[in-house]
Amino acid sequence: MTTPAQTESTEAKAPTTVVLTDVAAQKVKALIEQEGRDDLRLRVAVQPGGCSGLRYQLFFDERSLDGDIVSDFGGVEVVVDRMSAPYLTGATIDFADRIDAQGFTIDNPNAGNSCACGDSFS
Repeated sequence: MTTPAQTESTEAKAPTTVVLTDVAAQKVKALIEQEGRDDLRLRVAVQPGGCSGLRYQLFFDERSLDGDIVSDFGGVEVVVDRMSAPYLTGATIDFADRIDAQGFTIDNPNAGNSCACGDSFS
């Protein structure tokens, strides 16, 4: 049996698709504050392309799409669209700030192969 709230909602509060580490959440929060907006969320998506077939996309978005999966990490909302969710289930997003690596990294247990740049996978 569905309730009216379930049929009217365009966002799914489903099990976490991706995990955002505390370090990554702090970085995302700081970047959103720099934008001067409080309506932005981190959208994580998978798109065709890259040298391995699929590539990750991370960007700030204020939109809500039908079927979005929304997770909250310390006040930072992470949104995954329903088409990308199967590719990202169990993935961990971290932020590295070291001499050998800088930026967001994605550790994805669903990726069979990835390219040297780390931006695409299959």
